[in-house]
Amino acid sequence: METQLDPMKDDLPLMANTSYMLVKHYVLDLDVDFKSKVIEGSIVLFFETGSQYRKTISAGKECCQSQFDETCKMRASEPCHIPMINVSTCSSKTECNDFAVSGKEEEATSDENSNHSNNEQASGISSSKDCCDIEDHGNKDFLLVLDCCDLSVLKVEEVNVAAVSGIEKFTRSAKLTGVSKELENLRNQIVHELVTLPADRWKEQLYYFTHCSQAPGCGELLFSTGTWSLEIRKSGIQSPADFPHAIRIWYKTKPEGRSVTWTTDQSGRPCVYTMGSPINNRALFPCQEPPIALSTWQASVRTAAGFVVLMSGENSAEPVQLQEGVLSWYYYVSMPMPASTFTIAVGCWQEVKQQSFKQKAAIGTNTEVSLPSSQTDLRWHEEICGHVEYPCRFQNPAARLQAIIPYRVFAPLCLMESCEEYLLQLVPQCLSAAYATLGTHPFSRLDVLIVPSNFSSLGMASPHIIFLSQSVLPGGSHLCGTRLCHEIAHAWFGLAIGARDWTEEWISEGFATFLEDIFWARAQQLSRDEIKGQQELKALLRWRRLRDEVQNSEEELQVLRPKKESTGEVSESGASVVKYGLKAEKIFMQVHYLKGYFLLRSLARKIGEVSYLASLRKFVVKFHGQLVLSQDFLSMLLEDIPKQKQSGLTVESIFQNWLDTSGIPKLLPDQLVLLLEFLLEEKTLCPRILQCLERTYQLREQDAEVRHRWCELVIKHKYEPGYGDIERFLREDQAMGVYLYGELMVNEDAKQQELARKCFAAAQEHMDASSAKVVAEMLF
Repeated sequence: METQLDPMKDDLPLMANTSYMLVKHYVLDLDVDFKSKVIEGSIVLFFETGSQYRKTISAGKECCQSQFDETCKMRASEPCHIPMINVSTCSSKTECNDFAVSGKEEEATSDENSNHSNNEQASGISSSKDCCDIEDHGNKDFLLVLDCCDLSVLKVEEVNVAAVSGIEKFTRSAKLTGVSKELENLRNQIVHELVTLPADRWKEQLYYFTHCSQAPGCGELLFSTGTWSLEIRKSGIQSPADFPHAIRIWYKTKPEGRSVTWTTDQSGRPCVYTMGSPINNRALFPCQEPPIALSTWQASVRTAAGFVVLMSGENSAEPVQLQEGVLSWYYYVSMPMPASTFTIAVGCWQEVKQQSFKQKAAIGTNTEVSLPSSQTDLRWHEEICGHVEYPCRFQNPAARLQAIIPYRVFAPLCLMESCEEYLLQLVPQCLSAAYATLGTHPFSRLDVLIVPSNFSSLGMASPHIIFLSQSVLPGGSHLCGTRLCHEIAHAWFGLAIGARDWTEEWISEGFATFLEDIFWARAQQLSRDEIKGQQELKALLRWRRLRDEVQNSEEELQVLRPKKESTGEVSESGASVVKYGLKAEKIFMQVHYLKGYFLLRSLARKIGEVSYLASLRKFVVKFHGQLVLSQDFLSMLLEDIPKQKQSGLTVESIFQNWLDTSGIPKLLPDQLVLLLEFLLEEKTLCPRILQCLERTYQLREQDAEVRHRWCELVIKHKYEPGYGDIERFLREDQAMGVYLYGELMVNEDAKQQELARKCFAAAQEHMDASSAKVVAEMLF
């Protein structure tokens, strides 16, 4: 029984049982209908048996070629771009019914032995009912669980991949393990061979994924949809290893579905896009949401002429006209990513171009950029990647030299001029700055889209595409540039390196916030002093926002690692939850950005920026293409700089002070100085606040810089319990105390002036002559 959760209050459930079966590739074939505000079509999922039930199939040459030859009689037609697809659906009793799937409604013959009737017709697809009752078989049958919400599932079927022409090459090493299930084993073995092809055969793999996705069905599967999931089973199949490893799901979205938003752009034209919903993409297609389900995908999307389809894909798609008024767009990715990172935007977008600048940028794109020696050493150090095998840019010599990847900018017609003025020029500058900081771009190209005004954020990054709010365009280049740098940083932290547990979103947002300053300073080519001034100002502004948010939000939402020691743990099936993932207010909180930023900033200040950035580059080289937890980064950083361990800085202390607690963490001296500088701007602070401040941060035990600001606060607000701290400072820190003498006298307070003369009388004999002369002139 599926747990019912309050969609406005509770944790986000990740229902997919990834420990039993793991999606390796999706093939989407979709139509976008703006009149009905529905996206419909099919998705084919290719699986591997999960870690809990992995079944080793021995290699051999016995492949029952006769069975293969028999299945070849049902081969699918060659791939074509027209919407009409001939699907042959075979029942479990070898009886076959042909279903015509097209843009027109067709009547289908019902099979009396079918698992469910085909009386319901939806959008021209003769299908099974939206919700099929699954008989109680006492847990005997294996149940595949996918994450799914706000979708109308029409039919689920097994795909006969053995019917694909040329697929024989994937059966030669197969050794069938049963007698009555030879065909099922053969199909699963084909999928296994296909999804495990080496990276240098990725084009061949993509070719066969395409053809397999168009193969006929060979039996409908039982399914049931719940609030958060789609459950699928095949009668008599009790093991994930025997469950079909290629399935096709016919479905359509709902207009109210929460993964996409249907709206109009700034020019009044209709559009639809994924807007970064808390429920991710489960209302766009059935999928496995847990981050561990890293998969590749390809998608064909058909829409009316005049619309442009942008998507997370490594190719710059060009439309193919299928018939008058209908275009098809095709994208693919070869780097495995969580399904939540899939992004699509369909609208009347216009590409922003500036001819003279574009030519200049094209030259820069192919220019070899020299790197600092610390980067060069890492860049050319041939190291075996730690991720699953895919065509990795970090192993590609040409990609390693590409400072500016190919890019395009899209916007509604009415915003093209604004984009041309600033955004178009900023993209190559920010890409180059990011490359100079972190090295190889993880992704081969970038589209930047100005999304409609209802977008609830300033930006969102996905593989190969960035969404920006129109709010970044007016008022010069600063906001546009900083936000662009933030989203570009996500290519490394958030996408190429993802959080294994989504509750640790600081790994993405904290790093992007920290790196945004580094990138933007380099993009502007600022001097060292200008960089310091700009970054200190940003830190002060962020500190104020963090302080305000901590004061006005629930404590439980301020914790960066809310699951603490349980972070990264999942159930035996692979299901888990994203803690507080559905809390509406959490979407607008910045604590993961700001608190994460201050943690990284404090580490950089403690270690030194040069050493710190070198460690970041090393971390990227080691962990790109992988999922990490907080301790992976922190452990590597401390091992890389062992003197920090000797100073008492440990992973455990960082957890305790920064990640596992609410509120503002215990501050480092520089951060305390920043806080006290801010408080010095306040006109009045009551004695109770000053007392709480001293006790909370133990100001009397801090270094001289901190105690000096504390003494200034004591003088400004005439806090008499702190006069002893002033006396101690003027006695023990004479090198920094001259300014305080002046402050004590300027206030024209009798007690403070008396304190100044008393301290000077006690210290005068031992003071430097020049300092004594200056102080004497202040006092007398």
